[in-house]
Amino acid sequence: MSADSVSVTGWGRTAPTNARLIRPRTHEETAAAVRDGGARGSIARGLGRAYGDSAQNAGGCVLDMTALDQVHSIDSYAGTVVCDAGVSLHRLIEVLLPLGWFVPVTPGTRYVTVGGAIGADIHGRDHHGSGSFSRHVSSLELLTADGSVRTVERGTELFDATAGGMGLTGIVLTATVELTQVRTSLMTVDTERASDLDDLMARLTAGDHQYRYSVAWIDLLARGTSMGRSVLRRGDHAPVDALPARARREPLVYRPRRLPSAPALVPERLLGRGSVGLYNELRYRRAPRARTGELQKLSTFFHPLDGVPHWSRAAGRSGIVPYQFVVPYGQEEALRRIVGRLSERGCPSVRAVLKRFGEGDPGWLSFPVPGWSLALDLPARMSGLAAFLDELDTEVAEAGGRVYLAKDARLRPELLATMYPRLDAFRALRAHLDPRGVFTSDLARRLAL
Repeated sequence: MSADSVSVTGWGRTAPTNARLIRPRTHEETAAAVRDGGARGSIARGLGRAYGDSAQNAGGCVLDMTALDQVHSIDSYAGTVVCDAGVSLHRLIEVLLPLGWFVPVTPGTRYVTVGGAIGADIHGRDHHGSGSFSRHVSSLELLTADGSVRTVERGTELFDATAGGMGLTGIVLTATVELTQVRTSLMTVDTERASDLDDLMARLTAGDHQYRYSVAWIDLLARGTSMGRSVLRRGDHAPVDALPARARREPLVYRPRRLPSAPALVPERLLGRGSVGLYNELRYRRAPRARTGELQKLSTFFHPLDGVPHWSRAAGRSGIVPYQFVVPYGQEEALRRIVGRLSERGCPSVRAVLKRFGEGDPGWLSFPVPGWSLALDLPARMSGLAAFLDELDTEVAEAGGRVYLAKDARLRPELLATMYPRLDAFRALRAHLDPRGVFTSDLARRLAL
């Protein structure tokens, strides 16, 4: 078991802190590392795709769980897999797809671990019908602060505190995940343009029930009558008879393409308003007004940015400040105001994604609630960005919404209880389960979790 003192940061690269990085290779080594964590405690870390400070622990231990990456069993009849928490969704897709199974939920990157997917209770383009990742986890093994390993079943309080609990109830060691059956490795995709935000919301409301997956890219630099103009893509797993004859010979083949890494040194002004405005104009104009039945690879539809390793470098040395919030249905005017403020300020976000969420999940700190979710990435160098996002936080909270903790490194702690009404129950269970603060993180200290 190796240990190094290193600077650790999230995917956004905005708030690095120093910690001992330990790489356990077994469950026993994981337990030993937790016992020896010291006064500043420990936190588990997967592939580092959480943008903020949830997998950082200044002055303490960070446990890199990626060496625990075994797929233990697959039940092709029941459609379940038992695997270590360090297994990535990428690896699961590689193993499962040839057998006709797919992960039940995937975010915009497949390079997240199963443990991270549970800790952040990740969501994807199918939340309106499938919910979050933990809804499809039937049980898990959890290393708790007293050193014991507990089998935690779905529907229990400890499960609900762990799902979305950002690793603060313990370390997930293994999980049993329920899968989605597929016949091919391709998607049938419908694409259409929406002229403004109201047009987009009307299309999503009217048609989302017809699709398993749905997502919209928004041009946040468009103003006036074009504010919120969008490209909407919705799709389903393609049946075999939708494939051309040649592709039917190997309907489940999976070969995602990888492009060269983004350069380590990128000019700070590359993603300025001018360049992003030009990109957005081209992206909107090149999208078809309406196209149905296009066949796309899974990686193209779900994970387009994964084709460029280290793509977050494109924001330059200052890094990326992500911002994702949800406001409930009935608060569309709040969404309009926020999009309008982003547009008027000229926020140069290449990635701006709107989705509809379905029923909320039982996780006490799970992010999704029924409503509209907008996710964007902003260059950290933007003048006045912190104060501007503080104002948006207040507006989101007043509308009954919340921000996503897995993408946060700056939320004011006084807003947390308003956004997450089960916060007191989470704190009480954590205090009972871990009175000495064995599991902690920069996020936990910042928000007094």
